[in-house]
Amino acid sequence: MTLTTITEHASIASRIAACDWAALTQALDAEGYALLPPLLSPAECAELIAHYDEAERFRSRIDMARHRFGEGEYKYFANPLPTPVQELREQLYPRLAPVANAWQQRLGAETRYPAELAGFLDRCHAAGQSKPTPLQLRYEAGGYNCLHQDIYGAVAFPFQVVFMLTGREEYRGGELLLVEQRPRAQSQGRVITLEQGEGLIFTTRERPIAGSRGWYRANVRHGVSRIAAGVRATLGIIFHDAA
Repeated sequence: MTLTTITEHASIASRIAACDWAALTQALDAEGYALLPPLLSPAECAELIAHYDEAERFRSRIDMARHRFGEGEYKYFANPLPTPVQELREQLYPRLAPVANAWQQRLGAETRYPAELAGFLDRCHAAGQSKPTPLQLRYEAGGYNCLHQDIYGAVAFPFQVVFMLTGREEYRGGELLLVEQRPRAQSQGRVITLEQGEGLIFTTRERPIAGSRGWYRANVRHGVSRIAAGVRATLGIIFHDAA
């Protein structure tokens, strides 16, 4: 499908349903990440970027330099989430929950995830995690994000999704970084560039890798390389709420 077909004449639910989820699941199993086609139109990206200066839409602002996270800033949305953000969160979760459960089984973990987001958020809230975590990030020239994991409490979902809101002509640098540490091996790094509206599904903390003696855990962190010029804005969809 073309960008126009997916984004301008279809609901977010139908855009997500139109993705090749068998191929995406295969990519997640093989690499720990998968590239989504453009699910947001340029107009929707621009509208989300415009929200960034509307203080009432956010519950918290983080200056990354102050916390030694990097250079730049991000803001966590307050409830109610903007409609596209809420729909992306609600519609992506049930596609990813079966993969998450398969990973849990491979790793010998007992946790299983509900089929729908509402059930998972009930679990978060029961654990004292009730603050929404979808966020928007903004980097200017010189900005970057150190390698990290987005864990906000005892309850966490194995996947998260980042969407590029700015076009590639608006900035230079700022590649997504994934670094995977396999047991008894050196770390493996991956560099990923997204076009406007595209998304990347990746593991929040760890993923199963097949070995000669069964499955083992590989720890994964993510970050953003330094911005050489321009301004880079992204939307982060995190499924677990924060304490």
